[in-house]
Amino acid sequence: MTIPTATIPKPAINRTWVLIVLTLVYTFNHVDRQILITVIEPIKADFGLSDGQIGWLTGLAFAALYATLGIPVAMWADRGNRRNIIALALTVWSGMTALTGFAQNFIHLFLARMGVGIGESGGTPPATSMIADLYPPQHRAFALGVYTCGIGFGIMIGYILGAYVYAHFGWRAAFFAAGIPGLMLALLVRFTVTEPVRGFADARETTEDAPGFLETLKFMLSQQSYILILLGCLMICISANAFVAFTSSYLQRTFDLQPQDVSLPLGLLIGGVGGAGAMILGAVCDRLSANDLRWRPWMIAVCSAVALPFAWMMLSARSVEMAYVWNVVPSFVGLIYASIAYTATQELVKVRMRSVGAAFTLFSLTLIGIGGGPLIAGMISDYFLATGHEAPLASALKVILGFNALSIILLILAGFKYREDAVRAAT
Repeated sequence: MTIPTATIPKPAINRTWVLIVLTLVYTFNHVDRQILITVIEPIKADFGLSDGQIGWLTGLAFAALYATLGIPVAMWADRGNRRNIIALALTVWSGMTALTGFAQNFIHLFLARMGVGIGESGGTPPATSMIADLYPPQHRAFALGVYTCGIGFGIMIGYILGAYVYAHFGWRAAFFAAGIPGLMLALLVRFTVTEPVRGFADARETTEDAPGFLETLKFMLSQQSYILILLGCLMICISANAFVAFTSSYLQRTFDLQPQDVSLPLGLLIGGVGGAGAMILGAVCDRLSANDLRWRPWMIAVCSAVALPFAWMMLSARSVEMAYVWNVVPSFVGLIYASIAYTATQELVKVRMRSVGAAFTLFSLTLIGIGGGPLIAGMISDYFLATGHEAPLASALKVILGFNALSIILLILAGFKYREDAVRAAT
């Protein structure tokens, strides 16, 4: 159904504001995750944690509820006001981040991170659905690339803020500094963001009821390109989150450094370089995809292949300076898989399935990638340590790079059905 002219939102500046605010929300989403990673070494020393326990805290403690609750929240978002859902979710996860500063042991940390996961489950699915309604297909990867910059910006701010506050006030204060501003941002979302018309950017408006979860899931799993993209991105997500969780620890242990010594370089690399890469590569993907939609998955495959040798060299560097140099390329291409995964989800499902589609993608990436990546790396590191390996964490991260190699094959295969499946979703 074509949208009547009277219902078209007026200025494009309004959608730009919505994108800016949603990107800021996504930034806080990752600040609250990154704070724990930034100060994990002093927390490990205070509570006597193993790498396996660190893997639980940075992985499944957060990811299990984040992933599981994302689907019912997304079903709510496909039927209700997405702006209000995001504002409520932001309030919950920011409050739980602040409460983490009161933790007295591993169990307290575990429960607090579960609380953060509950809140963050209401962030991404409604946000990506809103962006897809505001930006047409030819600009969608760029818009979602801008949104994905929130990952990089959040990691950068988390590194820098966490290290600075830790150095002056201790690790507990870092959680207060990260959580409290999010409560104010929730008010900005609630009172300045407008709920967009569903299907507006695709020049169609749906009046029928949103389909149920099983109907949506059945449709998604019938799209071969979606399954292959999801599997390929899962492989990258496992690797990426293992590196996000342990790169700071690896550098501190290998080169005898403190959190504040590595926070600024890693923040600029992952946040600044990674954020720039997400936008630039998103724009390149839109340009290539305008002529051939197969470049959606192929773009991720190329980036994964390019990053692989540089990540290996980073783990083999003889100095921290060379480790930073080798990490430039993986940082630049490291976020593009997420923005294109969400772009593909929006293009391979029907309009009223978009929030649930994004939630299922997020569920899979979170539970297996965010939840599994740090845990797998931590357990491999503990194994290498128990067997007397000289550099257990570095070796564990090298093993993790095997997931990147597998992703390349899956994403190349995904391209061959993408165009056909996108047409099927639009009809």
